[in-house]
Order: sequence, then structure tokens, then C-alpha cells
Amino acid sequence: MAMQGDDGGDKLSINPVFVRPGEATSYPKDRFPQEESLPSTAYQVVHDRAMLDGNARLNLATFVGTWMDDEAVRLYTEAFDKNMVDKDEYPATAEIESQCATMIADLWHAPDPDATIGTSTIGSSEAAMLGGLAMKRRWRHARTAAGKPVDKPNLVLSSAVQVCWEKFCNYFDVEPRFVPISHEHKVLDGFELEKYIDENTIGVVAIMGVTYTGMYEPVKKIAAKLDEIERDTGLDIPIHVDGASGGFIAPFCQPELEWDFRVDRVVSINTSGHKYGLVYPGLGWVVWRDKTVLPDDLVFYVSYLGGDMPTLALNFSRPGAQVLLQYYLFLRLGADGYQRVQQSCLDVAQHLASGIAAMAPFELWNDGSDIPVFAWYLKDGASKNWTLYDLADRLRLRGWLVPAYPMPDDLSGLTVQRIVVRNGLSRDLADQLLEEITSQVAFLDSLDGPMPRDGKTTPQFTH
Repeated sequence: MAMQGDDGGDKLSINPVFVRPGEATSYPKDRFPQEESLPSTAYQVVHDRAMLDGNARLNLATFVGTWMDDEAVRLYTEAFDKNMVDKDEYPATAEIESQCATMIADLWHAPDPDATIGTSTIGSSEAAMLGGLAMKRRWRHARTAAGKPVDKPNLVLSSAVQVCWEKFCNYFDVEPRFVPISHEHKVLDGFELEKYIDENTIGVVAIMGVTYTGMYEPVKKIAAKLDEIERDTGLDIPIHVDGASGGFIAPFCQPELEWDFRVDRVVSINTSGHKYGLVYPGLGWVVWRDKTVLPDDLVFYVSYLGGDMPTLALNFSRPGAQVLLQYYLFLRLGADGYQRVQQSCLDVAQHLASGIAAMAPFELWNDGSDIPVFAWYLKDGASKNWTLYDLADRLRLRGWLVPAYPMPDDLSGLTVQRIVVRNGLSRDLADQLLEEITSQVAFLDSLDGPMPRDGKTTPQFTH
């Protein structure tokens, strides 16, 4: 081990085993060192510092993929240097990107997959923002053509929406109109939607896999409500589907569910390649129904690094390797392989959910039958001495990261705990987790008084 600890609070001491003659014996933590060091020494320092990170396999908080096979890793290392935006220099990668977008459009039942337009992004958050920008721009063009003001756009979405949508509204000057969820309406389902819609509404976001709980929002039901609103008011409101997680689950495991371009109001869909697309982090996708719903003025044609190319992105340099990895998985797994992988995750999630439901203190919020994610909460009066935050802390001591956090807005008094099942969490590991939860609940129930607090009043977890 190269790093022994801090020296005076702002230095990193180097283990003498790794120090070579003429090298420094310590590094400043947050300043450039004056002298060079050997690659092996620098590597060991960084390697040892990173050991303090958690075990990715036991991280049940994240949706992001943490494992790929050896062939994928080999392909990854061969493509580290590719810049996805530089399509002139890497035309083969650019063509593969286009083919992936068409394959995804076909997966999502676009009327004519070859007539759609889509792009890879650094993640589903960027993809979501591009979808939001397109809706805002279409709304602005229509309002301008009608001679109406364009200074007060709003976007309607669930109070349980992922934070990227709050960022979109903040960064691009759109008023967010949050429809609160409740015990009666656990997701945005169209209930009282008319109260949030007006002539300044650029669109409605429907989520296929709510981050808080994993539940699907009923896209077809939301569209039916918008049909009613249009008949009553004349307002034609589009839907963008945030399929960050469900976009790679529903087509394979719930193929009969109509949530995608089979629903006429859906103009765009985003998903995350590095979640249930099964690729290493940083890859997202966004696809529009056809080219008519993506304003031309959002597409740039620029001369860059020797070529003239179209670009649709919020950045100008990002990895191309993940796009190749996505194409590799499409070829490697095919529809049948994706179905087996995703169904295995669903089976493990529902097995875990049934085990949690059988424990006396707990009530399920959902059972993991949409995406392989579920949440639960403490029954009223289940314990006076401990909370789900205490259970999360006890599990963390054993290496498991199972977050607890408050629900949004009108349900902010309700704390839930959530498990995300990803490829690699086996039935055997799930049983070990259930045994650990049972053991820790027994410990907490045995307490004679309240669990000691460290002064923290808010959960150390964000979506």
C-alpha cells in the first residue's frame, strides 16, 4: 500500500516500499507537486485512495452499470481515444451511432424507424434536456407564428421526477409545474392534469421508471387525459417519455405495454445506455418520432477538425467508446438476450420485495414488477427506537448500500428505502441481503432505547 495516511492534515505520505531514490516522500493533497514521480508510484497512490470507495456489486442505490464482459472491456480499451462528436475523424463510429439510434427507434415502435432522428449523449440527463429543448423550441415557434408571447413557458411533470428535469427548467427558463404524488396516486396518472395545463405548456413528461420507486407512469392514460383537455380547450400538448430505466426494460419484458411511439402524443423518448442498456457510464440516447418534431434550428452544421457535420448535443467532446459498447451489446445479446438479462433482474427484485414484505415492520410501496426497483416504508408504530436511516447505516457497515430518503412534496413526511437490482445481483446475493436485513432488524428491535444520533438531520443521499 503506497498511502499511509495524512501528514499534517494536507499531505499524502508514501509508503517507503514504493519510494525510489530522488522521489518525494509525500504529496500535497490539493496542490501540484513540484517534482515528477514514477508512474508506478503515482498509480499506487491513486489506486489506494480509490480503495475507500464502496463495492460496486453491493451498491443497490445506483442504476448505473458496474460490469461488462471481457470482450467489451477489450473493445473499450481499443476505443478510449475516440471523440464521438468528431464524426469526420471517426466516420465508422458515427455510422454505428446512427444505426444504434435507428435500432432503438424500431425497438420503441416508431412509425418509420428510418425516418426518425436520434443521437447519443453523455447520459440520459443530457438526452432528457435535448427532448425538453425541442418541445420548448416547437412551442416557441408556434406561439411566434401566432403572434403570441413566448416569455412564460411551463413544463408539467411529477413531483417525483428525477433532478435532471429540475435542472432543465432552471437552466432553460421553464416554469416547472409539479403534480404531487400521493398514496392514492403514486405516480402521475392524469388525475387533475387539467389544473396544470395552459397555453404556455410546452409538454408533459411521463416517466417509465420513477427514480424514487421504480414505478411506471401510465403514458397511454396520460395521453388520453390530454386528448380530453384538447377537446375542451383546443390545446395540443405533446408528451416526452423519460425512459431512462424503463426504455430498455419494457420492450423486452412488458412488450404489450403501450408507452412508446405507439402512443400518438409521444414525440420523443430518452433512455440511459449505461443503466439497463448495460453499458459502462457515460451513455444516453434520445430519439424523436420523426424529423418534423425536432426543429431544424436545434441542429448545428459546423466545420470542425476538417469536416462539416451536423451536431445535436450540449457538449462538444465526449467518449465514442460507449457507443461502440452499446452496438456490441445489441449484437451480442439481441432481443432474446436482453429479455433474459432484464427478466432475471425483475425476478430477483420481486423475490427481494416478497422477502421484505414478509418482515413485520415493513410495508411495500411497490413490488418491483415494472423496472427491477422497489421501495418500502415502516408501518405505523413499527418501532419507536429506530428508523429506516438506522437500518441503512447498519447495512452500510456490512458493505451494502441501500439508501433511505424522504418522498417528495406532499409525501415528504414518509421515508422509504429502495433497492435497485442490476445485472450481477444474483439470487444467492439477494438471499444473503435478506438474511442481513433480517439480522439487522432483529438487532434494532432489541434496543432498549432510541438509536443514538450523530446530529445529522437530513439523509446523505440524493437522486
